[in-house]
This record gives sequence, C-alpha cells and structure tokens, in this order.
Amino acid sequence: MDMHTQFDTGGLFVLFSFIPLILNLLLIIFAIYFIVKVIKFMNNKIELDRVKNEKLTELIKVLHQNKDVH
Repeated sequence: MDMHTQFDTGGLFVLFSFIPLILNLLLIIFAIYFIVKVIKFMNNKIELDRVKNEKLTELIKVLHQNKDVH
C-alpha cells in the first residue's frame, strides 16, 4: 500500500527552504569581497596619488628654479 499524502513532497520542500539562506549567504560573501576590493583599491590609489603629488612638487620646484635662472 502506498502511504503518500497530499502534503508529501518527497523532501523537495526542504531543499527549496534552503534557497533563501544560500542566497543571503552568497550576497553577504559578495558584499564582504566587494568591500575588501574597494579598500585595497583605495589604498593603492592613495599611495599612487601621494607619489604623483611628490613628483608634481619636484616639477614645480624645478620650474621655479629655471624661471629664476632666466
């Protein structure tokens, strides 16, 4: 005798109940990954901007020296 009822889903409902949890975990992992990448990018950009500003300062000094000579 087959003992299936109208509410027997064969465990499929249990699998579907984990989908929102998995999606939330994936979203949180992606958010953390994105934040880490943005922080690394900004730190790199800050360092490159600092180097660029130092070079501009040196260039301005050289230009002022050349202007004073002529």
